[in-house]
Amino acid sequence: MKNDNLYPRYLRSRVVEVLADTPVVLIHGPRQCGKTTLARLIGDEGKFVYFTFDDDVQRAAAQADPVGYVADLPERAVLDEVQRAPELFTSLKAEVDSRREPGRFILTGSANVLLVPRLADSLAGRMEILKLHPLSQAELAGEDSSFLSMLFKASFRAGPTGQRLGMVLAERVVAGGYPPALARATPRRRMAWYRDYADTLILRDIRDLARISALEALPRLLALAAGQTACLVNISKLAAPFQMSRPTIREYMTLLSRIFLLEELPPWHGNRMKRLIKTPKLHLGDTGLACALLGLDAEMLWKDRAVFGRLLETFIYQELRRHASWQEETIIFSHFRDKDKVEVDVVLESGGRVAGVEVKAAATVTSDDFKGLRKLQDAVQERFAAGVVLYDGGSVVPFGSNLYAVPISCLWQTN
Repeated sequence: MKNDNLYPRYLRSRVVEVLADTPVVLIHGPRQCGKTTLARLIGDEGKFVYFTFDDDVQRAAAQADPVGYVADLPERAVLDEVQRAPELFTSLKAEVDSRREPGRFILTGSANVLLVPRLADSLAGRMEILKLHPLSQAELAGEDSSFLSMLFKASFRAGPTGQRLGMVLAERVVAGGYPPALARATPRRRMAWYRDYADTLILRDIRDLARISALEALPRLLALAAGQTACLVNISKLAAPFQMSRPTIREYMTLLSRIFLLEELPPWHGNRMKRLIKTPKLHLGDTGLACALLGLDAEMLWKDRAVFGRLLETFIYQELRRHASWQEETIIFSHFRDKDKVEVDVVLESGGRVAGVEVKAAATVTSDDFKGLRKLQDAVQERFAAGVVLYDGGSVVPFGSNLYAVPISCLWQTN
């Protein structure tokens, strides 16, 4: 297995761009996704000095005297896992204001710093925030995919492109994108890493964020959420196995979202449509973690087509989110579903344009698979860029005006 240091991280150019005109850049994302490696690589090039608040001594020093700690920092510094030392943010604000130069500090955080108490307003206007996800399939392949550009330009060309993946697709879903897991020699060892991650690292970060009485329930709740990935959020169903109230389970879900392990994809809203479902859709942050929590290897996943379909939808959604993270233009994600259960798995909006992506695990596509995309197209009319059904085939096939069946492999292969 390739060393994770050698995989390209396409967010890198964005970080360098921000450092050229902004005093502080925060790289946040789940633990073990590669934030420290990326920050240190960029920091070494720019002569930044590295400090981590996973170090008990550094954290204690920052907490005891935040003003003095920041005053003693070198001109350029990487501050790793800053959510563990929230006392620093007011002092960092004062330091930046006293010498407002670009490229002062690179911060990393494994919790959503904007939601951590006392941190939200401290560096407003002084800091840009970039999210690093686990490795995308494009990064694993070393291919800077142009899929999102082609989607918004409707520039797919009909004909053979990409390839049918079959069982290999299930293997990719099960492997996930965390560098330390991918470095393990066998699928069994990968699964052991993911389970340990759920049992230990989550608990440490949640303990830093909030005092909750049933800390041990969180890995189990995450496993239950994995079983509902790509489904509409149903708090009552998630709460059923626990002797806890729905508000408590909702609070725990929020905590898991704050450490980037769960996401709720909001519903799309359109003025022309009155019968839309307003419930968010649940997605695990990484399908490797989801499969480990569900005890699924690639063969088991491949045989259970219903579960495979849901996990593949999450896999594609997360791949699109990872691609969007290194784009210059902001892309807003949502899902579309009406009360007749006509849906589009992922709706993407950028620059006033709307695109839709439907995910299908099969190797064939029919006109009926475009029902939701056509409804979205009718709703947004001239704002509609393109609609794509991603399927496990080998050819791009047009299905009407700006509607295409596109091989899943086109997400990480360039042709």
